[in-house]
Formats: sequence, C-alpha cells, structure tokens
Amino acid sequence: MAKEYDVIILGGGPGGYVAAIRAAQLGLSTALVEAQKLGGTCLHKGCIPSKALLRSAEVYATLKEDGESLGITAQDVGYDFQKVNERKQKIVDQLHQGVQYLMKKNKINVYHGYGRILGPSIFSPTAGTISVEKTTGEENEMLVPKNLIIATGSRPRTLPGLEIDGTHVLTSDEALELEALPQSMIIVGGGVIGIEWASLLSDFGVEVTVLEYAERILPQEDEEISKEMARLLKRRKVRVVTGAEVLPQTLTINGDQVTITAKRGDKEEIFTAEKMLVSVGRVPNTEGIGLENTDIKLEKGFIKVNEYGQTAEAHIYAIGDVTGGLQLAHVASHEGIVAVEHIAGLDPAPVNPHHVPRCTYSRPEVASIGLTEAEARSQGYEVKTGKFSFKGVGKALILGDASGFVKVVMDAKSQDLLGVHMIGPHVTDLISEAGLAKVLDATPWEISQTIHPHPTLSEAIGEAAMAVEGLEIHA
Repeated sequence: MAKEYDVIILGGGPGGYVAAIRAAQLGLSTALVEAQKLGGTCLHKGCIPSKALLRSAEVYATLKEDGESLGITAQDVGYDFQKVNERKQKIVDQLHQGVQYLMKKNKINVYHGYGRILGPSIFSPTAGTISVEKTTGEENEMLVPKNLIIATGSRPRTLPGLEIDGTHVLTSDEALELEALPQSMIIVGGGVIGIEWASLLSDFGVEVTVLEYAERILPQEDEEISKEMARLLKRRKVRVVTGAEVLPQTLTINGDQVTITAKRGDKEEIFTAEKMLVSVGRVPNTEGIGLENTDIKLEKGFIKVNEYGQTAEAHIYAIGDVTGGLQLAHVASHEGIVAVEHIAGLDPAPVNPHHVPRCTYSRPEVASIGLTEAEARSQGYEVKTGKFSFKGVGKALILGDASGFVKVVMDAKSQDLLGVHMIGPHVTDLISEAGLAKVLDATPWEISQTIHPHPTLSEAIGEAAMAVEGLEIHA
C-alpha cells in the first residue's frame, strides 16, 4: 500500500533537508528520499570537505611563510596529508550525524533509495507518485505526495571529449578523495571552485597552473576583484593563464604526466603536470528521475520554475542546482523554505538574486553581493564607488594579512546601495553586513553611520561606505 504525505522531497542536500524541516515545522506530514547520504554534495563532496582542506592549507602556509614575522619559530614545518584527510572526514561525519538527528527530531520519514516520479496511477490521478528504488534488493516502496519538491542537485561538468578517469584527470569529486597530493596540477577553469583549489594546492606546495577561457579569472566578480586575485595568486607563484581555450583532443597521459594544449589567440601552448583538475561548472541531476512522466519544462537542461519554485505542474516544485541560477548551498536552502511556505499558503517573499552573497574561500577570500560596477553601468545607473584597503585596518595588520580591499557601488541619483565587493581576510564572514544592508535597503551613508568596533576587519566596510563620498578617515 502506498504511503501518503503532504510533502515529499527528492534529494537530501541543503535544499532538500532544510525544506523538509520547514515543512515539518508547519505541521505538514513530510518524507525525504535520498539515494546516498543526507547532506548531499555540499556536505560530502563540496562545501564542507573542501573548506576543511583549505583551513589546513592556510595554517600550514601561515606557519611556513609568516611564522617568523609573527614571532613564532618552528623548525621543519610540514604536514601529514593522511591526518589532514582524517580531520576533514571527522568534520563531515559530525555534521552528517547532525543532519540525521534533525530528521529524527522533526519526525521526518527518510527513505533511502533512488526516487523516481511516476505518471498518473491508481494511487494518484496526477503525476508525482514516487517509486523509491532500493539498491539493496529490497522491494520498491511507493509514496504519494500531495506536493513534491525536486532537490536532486548537480554534478561536475566536463568539456566534451575530455574524459575524467579519476586518476590523472579529475573533477572536484575525485580531488577530494586524493590520498596524497601531486607535485603539480593543471586546473581547467578559473571560477570559484578552480580558484579555491588553486589556493589550497599552492599553499600545500603544489605547482599550479590555472587555464581560464575568459579574459580574467573569477569572471562573475567585479573586475577589480579579479585583477587583485590574479595579482596575489601570481605572487604565490600560481601561473594564471587567461583567454585559454583548452583543446580536449590534445590530452595525452604518459606515465605520471598529463599534457594538454590550449589555444590563446592565434597561438597554441602545451601544458604539462602530474594531474589535471577540470572545474568548468556543474550540470543538473535531472536524468532518470521520471521528468518524462510529467509536464515539467526544461530550459537548457534545468527545470523551469516560477519565483516560488513551482513547475508547470502546480503540485511539483524544484529548488537548488536543478533550476540553474546561482548554484549555491545557501540559495538552495532558502529556495526550499520559500517553496514549502508557498505550499502552505504563507505568501513568502521570493528569493531576490541581488540579496544573495557569493563567496570564494581562497586565500585571500572573496565575497560579494549585488551588482558589479560594470553591471550597474550597463544597466544604466549613474555609478559612484568607494574603496578602502585592508592596509588601513589595524586588525588586518594584526592578523598578518592586509591584502585586498572593500568596494561599495552606489546609484548616484537615488543613493541606493547596488553592490558590495570584498577581497581580503575573512571577508566571507563580513559579507553578511552588506547582505543585511541590501535587505533593509540601506544606503552607503547609513552603513557609514553604523558604529564598527575597533579593532575589527569590519571597519573596512564603514570606511568604504564613507569613501563613496570621499569621506574615508584612515586613507
């Protein structure tokens, strides 16, 4: 006999499990279907394990490069990558247990198996009946939702013809499973994931080359941020090659060497390293989940939804990476809450992409929200900007890392805050102040009137806000 629920969610990542919790809070009977582990890519193959590695790399680099300047002496500083990996896994396991506890606490029924949408059946006159297919040989279970949320996430993309073998040519999934680091690495793609890996590997002493097709790395960020990141990476001996069209057909593997050719203008250049990491975006997990049994529409492979996550079938919603847009864990979580509250008739505010912070957890970190200066100008705004360097911030000097700056973009006519862009120490923690300012529609003047404690890194935000009108104090 099929079991009925008010809400069934396909996928237990940060979008799916957060949606499940919100549904349970609203008194809706809720089930979650997950083929692998609760927490999804973010917890097991992305956000959390990669940041754990980045932290170990940062501490190692600090001791090795900056220890003496901090008055710390340590002989023969090194790292044990096995212990680095053990620490990473311990963090993942602890958070995984936490998600499992939250499911039990909120009385959410979790079905372990591959969920597939069936068409209209004896159980339901509309598409959406879920078959939970077991990998253990057990009989499939049938679930009937009044409402269905698809949160199946995404997986790494590769270039056509560039085969991922998991040994020499990797995606971030395989890179996180490395038991030892190579001596050299080619990274194809200079976006967020590529730059995080470039920073991580270079801090561990790996020789890194980044090949980026666009004319600058971090092409979605403000141009000044991209230039500063490229400068700082080059100072750390990371080779950054932009305007590089990688030619997959030239890939050769000879023993422990990977060789590939990239075209730059009219010239071609050969690059060689021990391994290659392909970081060129992600593709949605929409295959094999039964979309053909529904009226759901796809757009460039992504599920088409309205502002509340609703698909062409009113009782079926989709959230997170499968819908395209900003493929970020915190976006998926917020979209999950909006979808559930819409199901419950609470009239939630849709996700505003201009209110979403974007973070790169490299060294230095990058964080931004809203429009870049170029985007603002292209949309017809009369733009004023303010910028303040961390060199003028006492806390940054105390930390031993005064690289980078905060940049504020304002509409000169209305004085509305259009965007905030940061590169420097701990800016992924600082960006939430700018996020709150965007939600509250604060102006740079209002940000400047906020008293920022001294000495803190947050002083750079206040100074950059004052700099819009040329009123910064410590520059």
